[in-house]
Amino acid sequence: MKVLLLNQCFRPDHVATAQYLTDLALALVKAGHQVTVVASCRGYDDPAVHYLVRETWQGIDIRRIWTPGLGKQAKWRRLIDFGTFWLNAARILLFLPRHDVSVCLTSPPLISTLGTIVAKIKGGAVVPWVMDLNPDEAVAAGWLKAGGIVERTLTFIQNWSFRRASRIIALDRFMADRLQAKGVRAEIIHTDAPWSHDHAVSYDTKAREAFRAEHGLTGKFIVMYSGNHSPCHPLDGVLAAADEMKTDEHLHFLFVGGGSEFKKVRDFAKDKALNNITCLPYQPMEKLSGSLSAADLHLVVMGDLFVGIVHPCKIYNILMLGIPFLFIGPDQSHGGDLARRLGDSTHARVAHNGDVSEIVQQIRAAMALGSRPVNEAAKALGAEFSYAVLCPRLVHLIEQAGARA
Repeated sequence: MKVLLLNQCFRPDHVATAQYLTDLALALVKAGHQVTVVASCRGYDDPAVHYLVRETWQGIDIRRIWTPGLGKQAKWRRLIDFGTFWLNAARILLFLPRHDVSVCLTSPPLISTLGTIVAKIKGGAVVPWVMDLNPDEAVAAGWLKAGGIVERTLTFIQNWSFRRASRIIALDRFMADRLQAKGVRAEIIHTDAPWSHDHAVSYDTKAREAFRAEHGLTGKFIVMYSGNHSPCHPLDGVLAAADEMKTDEHLHFLFVGGGSEFKKVRDFAKDKALNNITCLPYQPMEKLSGSLSAADLHLVVMGDLFVGIVHPCKIYNILMLGIPFLFIGPDQSHGGDLARRLGDSTHARVAHNGDVSEIVQQIRAAMALGSRPVNEAAKALGAEFSYAVLCPRLVHLIEQAGARA
């Protein structure tokens, strides 16, 4: 079977969607399928990073798209980059042979629509893998006016694509509800979360101590936010908590990753002269065990307006590692669901966005317990979201969609 994977990011980029798509591509090749990936030739966080325009890696045919790489500093820059990706992706897809199934992620926005148009011309099934919902995300972030002509036009285009999908992958029940509200038939929605990277990441005591020593954090109680820094995951409350707790020399906040809000964190620490905040870029997969294991308390943040629009995929690695976490977000959300399922309020702590005193209280309570041994109940819950469980299930779903095309 010929499978096309379409997304802005692919390996060797380190962002989450690149990692998940790489996992899927390798699993499809292992299952005996021909896989072609169409992605950007520039790094997601650093457009100065260039990747090969054409290469074959691990049996995967990779075609990369040129974009001007204007960055994320302004909306017009993003729009030009997105538009260029769309146009050049269309050119590449039209000249590729027919694929039995096209798996389309959601970056840049509405890219699944392009996959649907090409499939209408050439044939084949389309399976959107909805990592985030747009223009819903743009409206929730205040970038688009709800009900305006632009929003209504983009929503119409998005819904047209989704309703013609062979199957559509939602990441949680809240996202599935949003899709149904858009008119997507319940029977074509498959709800499965992105998997943990348990095949590559595990709790590593030696790597934990080495990572902490490398960054001058030995002996500290580390509160870590690792992953994409975006308006969907508002960090204002966490930063205010760091400022309030700056006199505690035993406590340190570590922000690892990138995204549009990463600079905001660095600027906040600089402006407030906070020595209890360290910012690090995305860590390569070979260092991820040490990086994630270094935390004593992980942070998982979900903006109130973004439930069902984005998904807290970072939580699965945290569960598999068995490290305590603090979920900051609304009770009715996927993060809230998992915290309730775990049922251990000393391991899965919960606070609400904007409630700085509650965030401080939860961090202080976690510090009082100190570094804790790996929680086996958390690991058992995390096993439900492991690569070994979820990736083969997605491969099977894609095979079924391609067989019916």
